[in-house]
Amino acid sequence: MDELLYGRNPVQEALKSDISVGRVYLLKDGQHHNKDIVALAKMKGIVVDYVDRITLDKKAGNSHHQGVVAEIAPIVYLDWRDLLANADQRGEVPLLLLLDHIEDPHNLGAIIRSALCFGVHGIVLPKKRSVHINATVIKASAGAALHMPVAMVANLAQTMDSLKEQGLWIAGTDAKGELLRGHAALAGPLAVVIGNEGKGLGALVAQKCDFILRIPMENTLNSLNASVAAGIVLYDIVQQRRAL
Repeated sequence: MDELLYGRNPVQEALKSDISVGRVYLLKDGQHHNKDIVALAKMKGIVVDYVDRITLDKKAGNSHHQGVVAEIAPIVYLDWRDLLANADQRGEVPLLLLLDHIEDPHNLGAIIRSALCFGVHGIVLPKKRSVHINATVIKASAGAALHMPVAMVANLAQTMDSLKEQGLWIAGTDAKGELLRGHAALAGPLAVVIGNEGKGLGALVAQKCDFILRIPMENTLNSLNASVAAGIVLYDIVQQRRAL
């Protein structure tokens, strides 16, 4: 156990998930706020330690822990093929999210939260120059990162080629895209690529996309935050699929 998770919602979601939780630390004076966490821990036979605030502050690195810290096993990343298997098991048309070097853990957490809400079957992250799933990401996702299948790949562009071979279309997102949101056929097997917060899509990744989606905006001076753009595009896809 070498990861520490903090905050009521993330710890509670960890206890509800299949991830291995080693021990839970609760603030002595805050037991009455964490009855659900205590009950879940007892159901799983997990030890609960009641400690003082100084101890919790040290464990959470002085982050806002809300009186709750838990030891969890490292996140296990899947193979990208497992994400397609997830869609197949659910009897649904595949919808994946590919993240092209997202660096802000809060952005990644928000993206994962939206992805879970909109029924995405899995997220693909590159191994290098990308934030990985950590305690900050889990907290920012309100625990959604513990329920979302995530694959780690060495080369995102090559993975895009492999997904195409499996019958998926690849849709990039960029302010200079040729297609407005809602004009593309998004109801079929699809992987959506969200670019880096500052640089957007990498040149090779953009080249590999079958089409680029552009979200119409009144003010062109600023681009949308990566997590906001992901939420809008995913919403549009869900709307198209429901209309079928």
